[in-house]
Amino acid sequence: MTERPERGASLAARLTRAGVDDVPRAERLLADDALLEVLPDVAETLVGPLADVADPDAALLALAKLAGAVRGDAELTALLTDILTHDDEPRQRLLAVLGASVALADMLGAHPGNLRLVADTTPGTGVPAAEVRAELLQAVGADPTDDEPVATVVGTDGIDAMRRAYRSRLLRITATDLTVSDPLNRMPGVAAALADLAAAALETALALARADLPDHGAGVRLAVIGMGKAGGRELNYVSDVDVIYVCEPAQGSGVSEADALAAGTRLASGLARACSTPAGEPALWPVDAALRPEGKDGPLVRTLASHRAYYERWAKTWEFQALLKARPLAGDLALGRAYVEMTQPFVWSAVQREHFVEDSQAMRRRVEGNIPPAEADRQLKLGVGGLRDVEFTVQLLQLVHGRSDEAIRSGSTLTALAALAADGYVGRDHAARLAVCYRFLRLLEHRIQLHRLQRTHLLPTSDADLRRLARSVGMRAEGAEGLLDRWRHVRRDVRHLHEELFYRPLLPATARLSAEEASLAPEAARARLAAIGYTDPAGATRHIAALTEGVSRRASIQRQLLPVMLGWFAEGPDPDGGLLAFRRLSEQLGTTHWYLKLLRDSGTAAQRLAHALSTSRYVADALTRSPESVTWLAEDNELEPRGRERLAAEVDAGLTRAYEPGPAATFLRGLRRRELARTAVADVLGVVTGTRAAQSVTVAADVVLAGALRVAEAETRQARGLTENPTRMLVVAMGRLGGREMGYASDADVLFVHDPVPGADSRVAQEFAVAVAAALRQLLGALGPEPALAVDADLRPEGRNGPLARSFDAYAEYYGRWSSPWESQALLRARPVAGDAELGERFVALIDPLRYPAGGLDAATVREVRRIKARVEAERLPRGQDPARHLKLGRGGIADVEWTAQLLQLQHAHEVPGLRTTSTLDALTAACEAGLLEPDDLTALVQAWELASRLRDANVLWTGRAEAAHADALPHVHQALAGLARVIGYPPASGGELEEAYLRTARRARAVVERVFYG
Repeated sequence: MTERPERGASLAARLTRAGVDDVPRAERLLADDALLEVLPDVAETLVGPLADVADPDAALLALAKLAGAVRGDAELTALLTDILTHDDEPRQRLLAVLGASVALADMLGAHPGNLRLVADTTPGTGVPAAEVRAELLQAVGADPTDDEPVATVVGTDGIDAMRRAYRSRLLRITATDLTVSDPLNRMPGVAAALADLAAAALETALALARADLPDHGAGVRLAVIGMGKAGGRELNYVSDVDVIYVCEPAQGSGVSEADALAAGTRLASGLARACSTPAGEPALWPVDAALRPEGKDGPLVRTLASHRAYYERWAKTWEFQALLKARPLAGDLALGRAYVEMTQPFVWSAVQREHFVEDSQAMRRRVEGNIPPAEADRQLKLGVGGLRDVEFTVQLLQLVHGRSDEAIRSGSTLTALAALAADGYVGRDHAARLAVCYRFLRLLEHRIQLHRLQRTHLLPTSDADLRRLARSVGMRAEGAEGLLDRWRHVRRDVRHLHEELFYRPLLPATARLSAEEASLAPEAARARLAAIGYTDPAGATRHIAALTEGVSRRASIQRQLLPVMLGWFAEGPDPDGGLLAFRRLSEQLGTTHWYLKLLRDSGTAAQRLAHALSTSRYVADALTRSPESVTWLAEDNELEPRGRERLAAEVDAGLTRAYEPGPAATFLRGLRRRELARTAVADVLGVVTGTRAAQSVTVAADVVLAGALRVAEAETRQARGLTENPTRMLVVAMGRLGGREMGYASDADVLFVHDPVPGADSRVAQEFAVAVAAALRQLLGALGPEPALAVDADLRPEGRNGPLARSFDAYAEYYGRWSSPWESQALLRARPVAGDAELGERFVALIDPLRYPAGGLDAATVREVRRIKARVEAERLPRGQDPARHLKLGRGGIADVEWTAQLLQLQHAHEVPGLRTTSTLDALTAACEAGLLEPDDLTALVQAWELASRLRDANVLWTGRAEAAHADALPHVHQALAGLARVIGYPPASGGELEEAYLRTARRARAVVERVFYG
C-alpha cells in the first residue's frame, strides 16, 4: 500500500522514507520544468507512491525523462498527466515499470506512444498465443491467416517493426507482472507469456526470412522446434531461445531434398539474424540451435528421416533429456508435431540405456564443476541449490517413470512436479517445498534480468542492487540482508531435496528394468518372477495385484516400488516369503503417512527391507509385530544396539508410569522384543554381527530382569502388606546370560540370592525372597501380548529340588560343604545382574575361591570334569542326531569349546587374572596369552565357537522358530542350508559351502578339544 505523507514532514524526510537514496537529486528532479508541466503538484502526488517501487531513484529519473519526451505532444502529455494524477492501476503499472527496468524505461522514453499500453490495464499475461502471433505478424505486414506468412515490411524496417512490436507486448507483460498481488504464484503465467511472445517473434522472423527468398521458400516445409525453457513454456525475460530446425520438401512440389535443405538453411539463418543481429532497434535474444544433432558441427537443418537416423544411432543421454521439452513453436506446425511424435519413443525409452541414471547424475556434477569459483555462491541457475537442481531432479524422475505413466510427461517443470506429486513419485510436502523454492528462484531471475534486459543468472553484489531486488520481489521490509537470508535458506532447501530425490537408489534400479518389467503387466510379471527365482509366480502375482490395484496414492507408490523390490526380494533366499511379508506389512502400514514415503525416498530403507524380509522370517515377524520399526532401516544409527544406560533410563521412566504388575510386565517384555527386533534386523543387514549381536541381546535381558525385579518386589510387598522389603534381593546371571553371549533363542539362567535386613525374621525374609523370585519368573515368562523371557533357575544349589531363592548365608554354607565340581564350573559365568550392588560384590567374593581355586584342580577333579563332559555327550545329545551336526553338544560344537575354556579357567585362573572372566572368548584369549593354549589352537576354537553360535542364531533368524531342538541342529535340507548361508553373509547358492565350512571347522576344534581338554 502507498504510504500517506505525514503532515508537516519535510520533502527530504518523505523521500528518505520512500526509499530514495540520492535525496538532493530527487529534489532537483521534482522541480524539473517538464515534470511540473505534466504534474504541477508532483511532490505531493508522487513521493508516497514511490515507496512501492523497486528503485525510487530510477523511477523518478525515468519519469522526468518521460515528461521531457512527451513535451510538445498534447495528447501524450495529457495521457501522462491522467496516469499520474489518479491513484489507480495505470499509475501503479507505470511507476512499477520505471522503477524495475532501466531498459524498458529507456524504451518508453524513446517511444512514448507506448504509454497507451501502460494505461491499458488489460492483463499482459494469459493472452492467447494466436493473438500475440497475429500482433507481431501484422507489425511486418504479414497475413496471420496464411499457413506460411510472408512479411511485406522487409529489411531493417521489418526487423525494427518486429522488435518494437515485441517490446510493446513485453511492456504489457512486465506491467502486469510487476503489479500483481502474488508475483510468486503468477510467475508461471509470466514465463508462459514470455514463451508465447518468443514463439510469435520466431514466426515473424521466419516471415521476414521468407520475404528475402525469391520464391518465398515455396515448396519447402520448415518447422521450428522449441527446446529448453521456450519449449517448456517457462521462458525468462532474457534468454537464449533454443531451437531445432526440421525441413522437408512439400509433397508434390517437385522440390528436391537437397534444394529444400538449402532453402531451409537460408530461412533458418534469416530467422536467426532477424532476432539476433544489430539493427535500428536492439536485438531480442540469440537463437541457439546448438541442441541439434551433432551440435554446432552438424548441419543447421535436417529432414525428419535424418533426425530419426541420428537419434537411433548416435544420440547421447543428455540429448534425450533435452528432447523432453521439445515443442513446435513456429513454421510448419504439422511437421513440428511429426518431429515431436517421432522423438517421443526415444525420450521415454532412453532410461533403458546403459548407465542412464548415472550419466544424468554425472552430467549435473559436471555442470556444477564448471562454474567459476567467484560465481558459485551467486549462481541462481547452475549453482548448488539453484534452478538446475530442481529441473534436473524433475526431468530425471520423469524420464525414469514416464515410460509407463504418460501423466508426468509435461515439458513444464512446475506442471511435471505437480503431476509427479499427484501420482506419488514425489512426496506432496517435498513437491510443495520444491515448487515454492523454484518459483522464488525464477522470480529472482526475472527481476534481475528485467533491470537492464540482459541475460544473467547471477545474484548482484552491491547493496543498492540487492535493495532494489528485495523491493522488487516484495521484501521491502526485509531489505538486502533479508533477501540474502532467504536466498541461502532456499538454496539449502533445494539442495537437500535435490540430493534426496535425484540420488534415490530406486532410480537406477528402476531404469535397469525393461518396459514390461516396470509396468507390472500380469503375464510379463509372472514370466519375470519365474525367471528370477520365485517358486510360486501365480501367488506372487496375486500379492502384486493386491498391493497395486486401484487409483489410490498408496497403489501408485507401490507401482513404483514393486518392480524394483521384486528383484531385491529375488536376491534373498526366500523371495516368495519376502513378498508375502511385504504385503502383510504394507497392509498394516499402507495408510500411514510415512511408510511408503520412507521406502520411496530413503537411500537405503526399501532395499534393506526387501533383503531382511526375504532372508529372515524372524525379522519379518518382528517387523509385523512392531511395524514402526521399519523406520530404523533408513539410518545405521537407529540399528546400533542401545547401551545399558540408555535402556535402563527408559525402563526407569516406563516403570514410573506403570502402576500395575500386568502393564509393567508388558512394557518390559515389549522393550526386550523391540531390542531383539533391532538387533535381528541389524544382524541380517550386517550392521552388527557375532559378539556385538549377542551383547545387545544380553543387555536387553539385563535391564528387563532389573526392571522385573523392581516390579516383583513391589507386587510382593503389596500382597503381604509390607512397607519395606524384609530382605535385600540379588539376581545373578548364569550361563550365556552371565557370559553376555545370549542368542535369540536363549533362556535367562539365573540364581536368586537374598540377605535379610538387620532385625528381620529369617523365615519371613525367605518366604518374601521366594515369592519375589516366583513373581519375577511369572511376570517375564507367562503368556501375554509380548514375547516371554524364560527365567531358568535350575543351576541353583540342589537344582529343581532346592529352594528357588536362598539367603547369602545359605549359599555360603552350601558352597562350603556340598559344592561339586560342576557347580564351580557353572559359577565361572556367574555375574550379578540385578538387585543390591553391595550384596552382588559379596556374592562374587564368596564364589571366587570356588571358581578360581587356589592351586587349580587336583587330578581327581580334572577326571571328574572330563567324565561329566563325556556323559553329557553320550546322554544329552538328542536321539538320532548326528554328533557332527549338533551345534551345541556335537563334536567341535559350542559345548566342546566352552568346556575347554572352563577347564583352563578352573585350573589356572587363580594364577592368571585374565582368565577371571565370564566370557568364553576372553578366557580363551587370556589362556593363549598365558601360554596355556597354542595360537593355532586358539584360532581353531574361536572359529568353531563363533560359527556354531552364529549358526544357532541364523537358524532362528531364517525360520522364525526359537525352540532349542530346532536351533541347535545344522540342517540337511539344501534350501535351509542356503537360507542359513545368506543370513550369515555368504553369497547366493552357498549352502554346500557353508556346510563344508562348519564341518571342517568343527573337526579342527574337536582335535584341539581331544588334546587340550581330554589330554
